Amino acid sequence: MFRKIPGQMTIEFVIAFPAMIAVAFVAINAVLFFSDCASFDRVFRNAVCTYAASPAYEQGTGESCGLIQSQLEESLSRDNLRFQVSSSGVEGGMVTFSAQMYFEPTLFGKGRLSGVFGFSFPPLSHGEQISVSAYKPGLVF
Repeated sequence: MFRKIPGQMTIEFVIAFPAMIAVAFVAINAVLFFSDCASFDRVFRNAVCTYAASPAYEQGTGESCGLIQSQLEESLSRDNLRFQVSSSGVEGGMVTFSAQMYFEPTLFGKGRLSGVFGFSFPPLSHGEQISVSAYKPGLVF
């Protein structure tokens, strides 16, 4: 009923192997991205509570953004991550700090990978916002 053809398994492996590598590439980058998102959320909230909720005397929101960004870069220092921190208006005494993390895919955790076979991989982004009171130190929303 079944005929054994010499080398059939080799041909099947050669055809399936690139697909297995592609699935592994996507899965590993997804896990790395989710892990970095969780770390980013935690570090950003802690940095805002540290530097923005009770700022130093005459420390502006621009300086707070710089301190928060430097804390993010120090805590999550990897070649494939970029950060952008901004603040928006003082409405009713509230300042909203926004941060964006940009994740560039890697080749199984080793160095950035800009593209393969003519396809470029756009960076994935993840954002977070938190509002603090400009007049009541330590008040976080």
